[in-house]
Amino acid sequence: MKKNILFLLVMCIVASCATKTKKPEQRSKLLKGFSTYYNTLFNAKDALNSEFTTRDKGHKDNFYAPYIPILTYEEQPLGSDLGQSAAFAENSMKMAEVANSKPSGRNSSGIPNVPGMQGNMPGNTQDNQDDGQNKGATTLEIAEAKALKAINKYSVTRNGEEKNKQIFEAYMILAQSRIYQNKPLEALDALNYVFTHMKDDKRLPLARIYQGLAYDNIKDYHRAHETFAKLKGEKLNKTYAKLLSIYYAESLLDAGKKEEAAKELDEAFELNGNRKLKSRIAYLRGQVQENLGQNEKARDSYAAAYKYANDFEFEVKSQIAIAKTFNGKGDYNGAKNYLESISKKGTYGSRKNEFYYALGLMANKAGKKDEAQQFFRKSLFEKVSDPQIRGLAYYEIGKSYLEKNDYIGAGSYYDSALVVMTYEPSKVLLKDQSEYIKKISKNYYLIKKNDSILSLAKMDEGQKTDFFSKYIAKLKVKEEKEEQERRRAERSKGFDTGDYNANSIFANDVNAFEDFGVTTKGFYFSNTGTVSKGTSSFKQVWGDRALADNWRFSKKMVSIEDMKNEALGVSAAPNPRRFEPAYYIEQIPTDQGKLSQLKKDRDTASLGLGIMYQNYFTNTPLATKTLYDLVDVKPEEKVMLQALYEIFAMNYEKNPQISDRAKQILLKDYPYTSYAEFARNPKNVSFVKSTEDVENEYKKAYALFESEKFDDSKNVIDQTIQKFPKDALVPKLYLLNAFNAGKSSGKEVMILQLEQIALNYSKTPEGVRAKEMLNYLKSDLSFQATDNKGNSVPKQPGAPVQPNNNSEPVQEGLQKADLNNNNLESLETAPSTKKPGGDSQQKKKRATQQPTESTIPKRPQ
Repeated sequence: MKKNILFLLVMCIVASCATKTKKPEQRSKLLKGFSTYYNTLFNAKDALNSEFTTRDKGHKDNFYAPYIPILTYEEQPLGSDLGQSAAFAENSMKMAEVANSKPSGRNSSGIPNVPGMQGNMPGNTQDNQDDGQNKGATTLEIAEAKALKAINKYSVTRNGEEKNKQIFEAYMILAQSRIYQNKPLEALDALNYVFTHMKDDKRLPLARIYQGLAYDNIKDYHRAHETFAKLKGEKLNKTYAKLLSIYYAESLLDAGKKEEAAKELDEAFELNGNRKLKSRIAYLRGQVQENLGQNEKARDSYAAAYKYANDFEFEVKSQIAIAKTFNGKGDYNGAKNYLESISKKGTYGSRKNEFYYALGLMANKAGKKDEAQQFFRKSLFEKVSDPQIRGLAYYEIGKSYLEKNDYIGAGSYYDSALVVMTYEPSKVLLKDQSEYIKKISKNYYLIKKNDSILSLAKMDEGQKTDFFSKYIAKLKVKEEKEEQERRRAERSKGFDTGDYNANSIFANDVNAFEDFGVTTKGFYFSNTGTVSKGTSSFKQVWGDRALADNWRFSKKMVSIEDMKNEALGVSAAPNPRRFEPAYYIEQIPTDQGKLSQLKKDRDTASLGLGIMYQNYFTNTPLATKTLYDLVDVKPEEKVMLQALYEIFAMNYEKNPQISDRAKQILLKDYPYTSYAEFARNPKNVSFVKSTEDVENEYKKAYALFESEKFDDSKNVIDQTIQKFPKDALVPKLYLLNAFNAGKSSGKEVMILQLEQIALNYSKTPEGVRAKEMLNYLKSDLSFQATDNKGNSVPKQPGAPVQPNNNSEPVQEGLQKADLNNNNLESLETAPSTKKPGGDSQQKKKRATQQPTESTIPKRPQ
């Protein structure tokens, strides 16, 4: 026995010495595989799993983003074989952001980020590397360094083939750690070694899945989908198929292929048996279907998400999502009773504010606007469980004010929503809307105030006295009610009424006033930190409240009413003479200059208001009505022209009947303006190839022009354009018509038509030529009378100014324009989008300015 033991020891020593003298490719793959796993690779796995666990614990879903991620790292098994449990070992692969990722290159700890294995050979020794454990290295960097060390020390290659099967796992860890550090290109380098040196490994589909994921991370969706689709055509084990379905679905979604993503999510839902994964897949599928407008399917998906949810937060948000997709045709009362009942059960009671918000959404879909507003207001009076929901409830109430054109009320609630919302994209959009509403309300209440003053100024003394007598009677009733409420408040117990509700800052906390969320005891107002925190919390619950008696029971409308009065110029402080009609009559201006200025300011504000309705909220009907109302009150010419142009420009394509009135006014009352020219010839969005008929008509019109039959030529052109509005020769026809106008009506009319051609057809040869001619013609705009032969005639004192029919500039311009009928080349088909009023961005900028006279574009001269 002793001899046998001695013999074995000798053999082990000999084998050990022999191994040290062999080259890496000659080493024993059995011993190397054992050493790989139980040395460096185990530490690499442990570091990666530790990162997954940390991320999973810190993961918090953002239900207000367009889509939630499916994977949260919870199913990553610690210490299990990576190849055998790929589906849930890789459940951690997808996150929107990697909080601890660092840019590629050398990191702060001095660890080099080696792309793949340099030279595709693991012979580069890393024994002197610190394995990423220096101070400052992230867990992912440690995992990457350990994986590299395992590859360098334990890789066994023979004839270009990797013999140590454990190296596959090392490369998978290397690829994962690099993907999570936002280094997908280096991850692809590492995976290429596997595809080159481990071609026959049964776990190769897992590497292909990571390859597709890396392509997706660099937004090379074509290669990613090509990789995933090829894998789907192969026979995969169930664990790989689960992982593939998840990544493929999310990659399709990243590429904007929503219909295909929804189908892939169906398959992922069927493949995965884990309750949490099924719930998350169903919720994401519901978001996609809702985005596609498939509300019925989305509702079923959200119901499945609720059914399989194993998280309280997920259950609540699934119920809200179900309510959002209510189509208004189902059993509204049944759904309402269900939500109201579960909101009172157990822990759901802490989420009453969210359920009331969901009920409000359902009521809106069912057409019960008033009931919806009641639910939204109930949501505000419950304890806040999710600040974003509180902000959305404020938003919905504000939106109801906006629908009634109550802009100050809407702006007040939008501002409250901005204070509490947590989802930044929603805040950005709402902030823009809030700013728009403020600008609209400024114009809106200026118009109301000036209209009221102008209406009162037109009344005789008796009518004024009667009007203000009725106003004073209503004022007395209002003040009497306010006095009664004040007295009732004085008879109450004072500040502490003993009636604490759920959203009282002192409810269920006897020490709240003494210790407002801090550990230090003492007088509340002696600590600036507690006062600041208390002020912030108070505003979140109650909003901005005026310092007044009985503030808790006062309605928010009181402050809104004050804001309206301020906008209308009504003084908040009571005047001793407020019950005398003469007090109000004395304030009505009688000076005609002041009244004219009020009218001018009112018209300018009305023009800005109509433009803002269109540019900010795309509310074309309201914008059109506002501008037509302005036209009816006969503003000054420059405001009238701009209003008519805006009406025509926003309606001529979609609502030609509505725009026709504006067009007729422009053509009849302002025929020689660029606005009238635009009404005659709105920009064509596309042209077709020139036809033979149009070419013949053009030759005919040109022949008439040469024969100095300018009116006949103009008639031929007008009829041709009306019959063939999208022909490629239209710009050339308009240019010829401009010369007809120059010959018959004078140079200034020709200039107006050339300006319109330059604006509407700037990218065509005719548009370019029109600009060149304008530069020449505008060099001298003075009128010069001529005789029939074109000779100048001295102007007689007192003689009326005649149109300039001087043929020299027209003839020279004709040569520049190349209107000869032998040159009917094809035209470019991409006309300019610019219009007389400026492009859409310029109009939007103009609309945002304070409406003054300077904001109205001057009519072209």
